[in-house]
Amino acid sequence: MTEREVFGLLVVDKPVGPTSHDIVDLVRTQSGVRKVGHSGTLDPAASGVLVLCLGPATRLSEYLTASDKAYEALIRFGRETDTYDADGQTISDSGQAPSLEQIESALPDYQGTFEQVPPAFSAVKRGGAKAYELARAGKAPQLAPRQVTIYELDVRGYDPPDLQLRIRCSSGTYIRSLAFDLGRRVGMGAHLAGLRRTAVGGFTLDQAVSPDEVRAAAAAGELAKLVRPPAEALPGWPLVRLEGEALTRVRHGQSVEAAAAEGMALGMDDAGQLVALLEAAPDGGSWQPNKVLLP
Repeated sequence: MTEREVFGLLVVDKPVGPTSHDIVDLVRTQSGVRKVGHSGTLDPAASGVLVLCLGPATRLSEYLTASDKAYEALIRFGRETDTYDADGQTISDSGQAPSLEQIESALPDYQGTFEQVPPAFSAVKRGGAKAYELARAGKAPQLAPRQVTIYELDVRGYDPPDLQLRIRCSSGTYIRSLAFDLGRRVGMGAHLAGLRRTAVGGFTLDQAVSPDEVRAAAAAGELAKLVRPPAEALPGWPLVRLEGEALTRVRHGQSVEAAAAEGMALGMDDAGQLVALLEAAPDGGSWQPNKVLLP
């Protein structure tokens, strides 16, 4: 499997332990592809769906990163930490857990669109430095709240002090902050004790492969069989078939005429390969290349 042959997506079920970059390095080593990106960082203590973009598909990573996410979270009441998860230093320890009625009364505050403050130990940048770098240096930054949306927030089980939640949310939502804020809301403190990402956009766990499956496929020379078409990163986008002169023009970054172009579309060649992301001209009379993926 050579770099020239690789253009697509690899959905990995990241285990607890490795960082997202460890998984990127694994795939880069096993595939020989230098350009490998991912759909949004998972903390080492978290597991689940990590969509990797290979070769030219790295230019699609911004769309995957911005897509909605789904999680299964374990929130443990009674202890707050500076990182808002189980790995941090304890900052308060009430040893108490709320009733289910108290939890269900508080949860509506965290559904819909609201302002959320990211954890100090996060990758949010402040003054050119990542917040966690400042926090580790004893200079925990005051981060501004950002607008997030939680579409679904369902209780899946409660065995005090452990609460199991199923969450579907917008990109940029911090489940660690949700755990911390919920603990403050009920007055007993809480931290995120476990997290599993079950979906990124339209990609789910049942489509994901383990790191061991990646290694085995690479050893058998069959890693390409695990790679998904890049167009799957943008479900629902209209398709524009490009042939002949139109294909040549788009490959060279030039516009092509259209009867009624609107919004964004996927420019596909006659073999069904994604060539470019197209954007409608203001007058709707042509498609203009927004990103040429296969020049």
